[in-house]
Amino acid sequence: MSYTTLWEIPDGLWEKIEQILPPEKPAGSRGRPALPNRQVVNGILFVLRSGCQWKGLKKEWYGASSSLHARFQAWQEAGLWKKIYRRMVKYYHKKRHIQWRWQALDSKLVPAPLGGEQTGPNPTDRAKTGSKCHLWVDQRGAPLSIHLTAANINEILVVMDLLNASIVPRPRTKSRVQHLCADKAYDSEPLRLKLRQRNIQPHLRKRNFGGKAPPPPLEAERHPARRWVVERTFSWQTNFRSLRVRWASKASNWIALLYFAYSLILWSLCAPA
Repeated sequence: MSYTTLWEIPDGLWEKIEQILPPEKPAGSRGRPALPNRQVVNGILFVLRSGCQWKGLKKEWYGASSSLHARFQAWQEAGLWKKIYRRMVKYYHKKRHIQWRWQALDSKLVPAPLGGEQTGPNPTDRAKTGSKCHLWVDQRGAPLSIHLTAANINEILVVMDLLNASIVPRPRTKSRVQHLCADKAYDSEPLRLKLRQRNIQPHLRKRNFGGKAPPPPLEAERHPARRWVVERTFSWQTNFRSLRVRWASKASNWIALLYFAYSLILWSLCAPA
């Protein structure tokens, strides 16, 4: 997966972000001159990609780090990062059309050494504090919905929240059944029932009970592997070094970075091959 640029917002994407951000401070206004919005966004992008601390930003490149961080939090409190992400999902649907036929979902555990909201003991890391990022993608791996919980929350409890948070309305047709792929952590008969009620055919990897492997599926029930797309999207997320470890004690700040990263991924998916 390639990006038009790594360290600066592409012009096309900036045109969409600029419409959501507050207007620039007029020239000649009283007080200290404010940093241009695009310069601030590029500084936030540098933090997101490099994983450096806010105070590690070079003043010569992006201005005072305290000003950038204050602007980042102000935009987060105003819900602008979520608005940017929602606009990019709609843009992706307009450009390439969401592939609803085969969907996938999964979760990713992330260490959270500083603790804070939406953190809990990680059962796979000696009960160290962590968070869990839940993701729902379409057939290409485009992120359709994101949800953050503590590391010890069961995945099954979040599935319906992900599906209910759909930004683009999911087509409800009785003639074409949509398929949803997930691993064995989601294997639950109540969940299967809820999905079928929404005309979604679940493909959940069955658990092994008593050390016995489940019987192989019938020939008519076999399908090509399709769950890998959500794993690939998580690997794209890992390219943003700030998202490998959650250093933000405020869950809202870390979710804002997730929204920004997935907005960039959606933009890249819309770029011509």
